[in-house]
Amino acid sequence: MDSEDLLSQLADIHLPAEVSYWPPAPGWWVLAILLLIGLVYLAYKLRIQAQHRKICQYALAELDRCMAEYAAADSSDPDANLLRYVNAVNSVLRRVALVHFPNTDVAGLGGQAWVDFIRQKGDSSLLNEQIAAALSRGRFQTRVEVDSQALYELGQSWINSLYQHNYRTTHEAVPLEGSTK
Repeated sequence: MDSEDLLSQLADIHLPAEVSYWPPAPGWWVLAILLLIGLVYLAYKLRIQAQHRKICQYALAELDRCMAEYAAADSSDPDANLLRYVNAVNSVLRRVALVHFPNTDVAGLGGQAWVDFIRQKGDSSLLNEQIAAALSRGRFQTRVEVDSQALYELGQSWINSLYQHNYRTTHEAVPLEGSTK
């Protein structure tokens, strides 16, 4: 047989079928699942962050309300007004602690243990001895000596510090009318 006969018996070259985009290769499925899991995790973290931001804003608004009530209080009994203000701020701090640390025994803390808790858990750089005495024993006294603005600033600083690790933006305090900062 000659070579032309042999070549004529050969079948023509067949090109392979085009590569289809569907169904994707297993690697793409794994990547899609990982991306989906990542998006769900990100949505969960953003939701938690939004909840913490809202809690922080509510707590700071409550602190602002306490200061506004103190500033607007009748000046006939300044000792009673200051005592009411100290107890209101103390109540806000305690409620924030209960929300932020639900698995601890915050509700039962009082006196020096409560002040130590404040020092340990948040920014207490503004906590001086006068404020510490007011927070620990204020509700049991008829008269308390404390700077109301310093107590207000401590409350803001402490509440912000609890939520800063959850989100980077902090609440900037807006001075109330009639208060100096």
